[in-house]
Parts: sequence; C-alpha cells; structure tokens
Amino acid sequence: CFSGGCHGLRLRYKPPHLDKFVTLFRPRADRNRTLVLNEVEHRRYRQRLSRLTQPCETLSACLDSTLHQSMQSAIAYLPARSVDLLILDPPYNRRKTFNARVFNPKSPTDYGTWFADWFTPLLRLLKPTASVYVCCDWQSSSTVAAVIDQFLSIRNRITWEREKGRGATRNWKNASEDIWFATMSDDYTFNVDAVKLKRRVRAPYRDSRGQPKDWQENSTGRFRATHPSNLWTDISIPFWSMPENTDHPTQKPEKLIAKLILASSQVGDVVLDPFLGSGTTSVVAKKLERHYIGIEQEELYCCWAEKRLALVNEGNAAIQGYTAGFFWERNTLAAQKQLQAALPAG
Repeated sequence: CFSGGCHGLRLRYKPPHLDKFVTLFRPRADRNRTLVLNEVEHRRYRQRLSRLTQPCETLSACLDSTLHQSMQSAIAYLPARSVDLLILDPPYNRRKTFNARVFNPKSPTDYGTWFADWFTPLLRLLKPTASVYVCCDWQSSSTVAAVIDQFLSIRNRITWEREKGRGATRNWKNASEDIWFATMSDDYTFNVDAVKLKRRVRAPYRDSRGQPKDWQENSTGRFRATHPSNLWTDISIPFWSMPENTDHPTQKPEKLIAKLILASSQVGDVVLDPFLGSGTTSVVAKKLERHYIGIEQEELYCCWAEKRLALVNEGNAAIQGYTAGFFWERNTLAAQKQLQAALPAG
C-alpha cells in the first residue's frame, strides 16, 4: 500500500488526539477514482496544516492555508474586512457523522440559535463589497434565511437538483438543496458572463438571412449560451468515477463551487470556507486563481484537502462540466472534449 496500491484494503489509524480509530482506506473497485490517503501521505500532508494561535500580522500570512482547528478559534485571529467571498456549507439539521464527530438534529429554534452563534462573528471578516453563499436543506432553509436576513441583503435562493436521494413511499423524494445568496451591501461583484450555461439548441431559429439566432453551430453541435438561473439541474454529486470524489459524507461538487466563485469574485480575491470538509472550496479557488482560507477541525479531511491541492499543483486544474469558459449541461462530455481538443495548447 505504501507504494501506491490500496485497492481492496482497509486500514485504521488512531490520531494522537482521538481515542477512536478512523478508516483511512476502504475496499475499492479497480475503476474507482475516489481519492484516498495511505499512512505515509497522511503524515506528509499533516505537516502542511496550519493553526492560528495569534492574530495574523498581515493578510498574506493567512492566505492559501488549511487551518486545522475549530472555526471559532481561527476566525478570532483573521484580519477584519479581508474576505471577498464567504462560502458556508455547515452541518444540516439532521444526524450526520463526520469521521469521529456526530452532529445531532436540534429543534428549529435551537438550530437557528446555533447558526447565529457562529455566523455573526464571521461578518467582521467580510469586506463591504463581499458576497455570501449558504448551503442548506429544505427543512432548515427558512431558519437559515431568517438569520441571514438580520445582517445581510438576500439576493436570491438557488435550488440545486442533486439527483441522488433515497426514494420515499409516503413522500416526495428529497433530491434538492438550497443555496442562499446574500451581500454585505448593494456594491457587490456578479460576473454574469462567467457563469453562462451551454445548452443544446432544441429549436434552432434562424434570422432572415438564414443565420443562427442567438446560438452557435460548429462541429460539436448546436449550442446556446444561456443566462444563469436560480434553478441548477446540471450538477451531479461527486461519485466513485470522478477524481474529485472523497469519502466525505456531504461533499459538494467542484462545478457547483466554481459557479459561486466565478460569479462573485475576481482573480486574486480572497475566498473563505470555515466548514472546509474535504477541501472543495480551496481546490476550486486555487484552480480559478483566487486566494483561499479553509478551516476544518477534522484532521483527516484537512489532509484530503491538502492532497487535492497538491494535485492542482501537478497540473490537475480541470473542473468537470466547465470547459472553454462555459458551464455545460449534463450529457455533453463528448462535445466538451471535442472543443477542448480544438483549443490552442496552453
């Protein structure tokens, strides 16, 4: 396993600060591309983690780091008005196990109080022009929105159809999540052209000269670049055949985070994710030339994040479903590959 092969093997590791063992490996099929760590990698990437114990003297000292500590202990030392984009994917109000920690559901009132207790201190870190995105499920969406609305201007609610979900016999299948979009002020970034979606043209209207009307035709087919809406049906949850996939129980897709980052930040801006998980926000920020600060209290998840960041350094900067400056609807991979092959190298 230490030479790289870990298929069909399960090892358990006990971090020094925990009494419980955690699983580093699970049996894998040969075609399974889920990211794993062996013990050598775990030790290597653990050395790259940071921890704040005093205020950052300069913003640059905090940037592009994975902070292995609780959010509350980290944000106290981050500079005020330093963050351009805040992405929040906190535990939803349901029982969920995050490695060795368990989040238990609360009453709606208690969940709102818990949310506000950590959300309010984060506001100090935001620039007056900053944007905020908050992920949640339908059960806690109204509670979350009520807290956000006390401090920020809510601009929209995005509904993401995530496809996966357990079937139900006495209810509708739960296959969507909400993402609240809010801003600190009326002066905020929104790059609409950076997040347009390429869709196949079903009705190829032409003008009086016979030319395509608001769509393009080339060797890849007929496509129209459409304005982004608040209903997202083009993004799948990471699964075993995707190299971005990890064993994190609530991992968000890179494509989803890329939409948030491209829409609401500029190259060189600072993106903060205080519930980093397996590192998707930091990884995508790096791929899109933004600075990042990620906070995560689970050491294993931090190490996954660092391995994913290392892979970006090795040239793995692609984002599945984002090609040639556009997001693409599902089932267009062949057209994307053909277009990518036709682009000039570099």
